[in-house]
Amino acid sequence: MTAFATTVGGKRLKLTNLDKLLYPDAGFTKSGVIDYYTRIAPAMLKHLASRPVSLKRYPNGVNEKFFFQKNAPDHRPPWVKTVAVHSEVRGEDIDYIIVSTRATLVWLANLAALEIHTYLGKSPNLMRPTVMVFDMDPGAPAGLLEAMQIAVMFRDFLSHAGLDSYAKTSGGKGVHVYVPLNSAVTYDQTKRFAREVALVLEQKYRGRITSNMRKDLRTGKVFIDWSQNDDHKTTACAYTLRAHARPTVSTPVTWDEIEEAIKRRKPESLVFEAPAVLERVDRLGDLFEPVLTQRQRLPSV
Repeated sequence: MTAFATTVGGKRLKLTNLDKLLYPDAGFTKSGVIDYYTRIAPAMLKHLASRPVSLKRYPNGVNEKFFFQKNAPDHRPPWVKTVAVHSEVRGEDIDYIIVSTRATLVWLANLAALEIHTYLGKSPNLMRPTVMVFDMDPGAPAGLLEAMQIAVMFRDFLSHAGLDSYAKTSGGKGVHVYVPLNSAVTYDQTKRFAREVALVLEQKYRGRITSNMRKDLRTGKVFIDWSQNDDHKTTACAYTLRAHARPTVSTPVTWDEIEEAIKRRKPESLVFEAPAVLERVDRLGDLFEPVLTQRQRLPSV
């Protein structure tokens, strides 16, 4: 077992099992995961700030069993921030982690928390979503190309409604479309709007789109998942790793990049692994930054 003591932002950390293969097919170790989250922190922390997170942990790598974690572990360092969120299902509060520092992000990486998912609201106003999220999720034989095509159609529909939107890859076969709001709005309003938009597009493009999450209705179509706009759900954060065979990342991309990939019929050109994402952010900056600041009002459908 390899172990290494280090200091991150003035916080002492003990990193363990650094040579463990968390992505065996890619030869990507825990050390690589920690290095990625250490270096992406300046961009990613802005999207994590004040948002409770749920984690998908893979202690033995992506080919083995994983588990979800919402409650902050008792063994957490005292400097790891948490926020209590009441769960109607459990009838009790859950202490969610708030990732506010690079040290916290590195600590999570050492726990093999490969995927980090965030609430759409920020503490202390958790019941006010700052953004709407739509997941373009293709059902085979549809794939990433079809998800990109529907994402562009979806962008155009939102634009006609007076809303700007921003895209990131899911890190897998889908595309996530974010609509920044950063204004006074409720989950009841965003979820109703999201569902109605998905239904309108389903009716218009019935052979290509479904708004129903049933697996048997997705074949050859793109499921527009509007249901993420809920006060108890979390969504893959921008720049999180995904637990696939290779260390792909949920990566912000431009609409021009998506349209070019569609034109060339090369959707794989926008599948980015951790090292490429670090290079992109160094070169392009945080393409998702407008999601944090742009103010938009929710129109009627």
